[in-house]
Amino acid sequence: MSWNAFHNRGETLRTVVDTANERRDGVLPVSVPGVAENFRDELDLIGALLLKWHARLSGNIERSLTREPMDLESAVADAWHTTAEQLPGVRMVIDRCTDSPDSPEMAQAMTRAREHEWARLATAAGLASRPDRAAITVGRRVEELARLQMAAAAEAPESPQVPTPRVASTHEPASVSFVDRIKAVIAA
Repeated sequence: MSWNAFHNRGETLRTVVDTANERRDGVLPVSVPGVAENFRDELDLIGALLLKWHARLSGNIERSLTREPMDLESAVADAWHTTAEQLPGVRMVIDRCTDSPDSPEMAQAMTRAREHEWARLATAAGLASRPDRAAITVGRRVEELARLQMAAAAEAPESPQVPTPRVASTHEPASVSFVDRIKAVIAA
């Protein structure tokens, strides 16, 4: 891919992201000028949007974990919530393409992307050590927690903090230190 093609694709993707975030209707913005020239098809475009979403989510997870190193699952849920606030239209497009894919290929790609994200959420939250079926299940609960936070924030926008319940039930006391948590992980 030439520099000009790469630049044009990037500019078009930025316009697609801006359009999706402005419209917030969940419809993949295929009518944006440059989409037909820079993306092979809808699957290529949604793949680029997923990459944009995951890159932003990864950065937000890293920042959130440095701010809240003792409550990892809340930090990861907060990062997901923050990303959804930053890219609301993109999230709606991803959700719509996941819930109502246009083709079997898109359905398969969206399922893989969703499961990968859930496993990543669980791992980042310290609830899983590898991306397996259990991690996918726990990561799904982390996303559900984030969506509950979004719903609560939408109902009470003047409330700066929404209480966040823990996703996984643990029997450790609330005063466990970070070092104790590391020792427990090593012992497991």
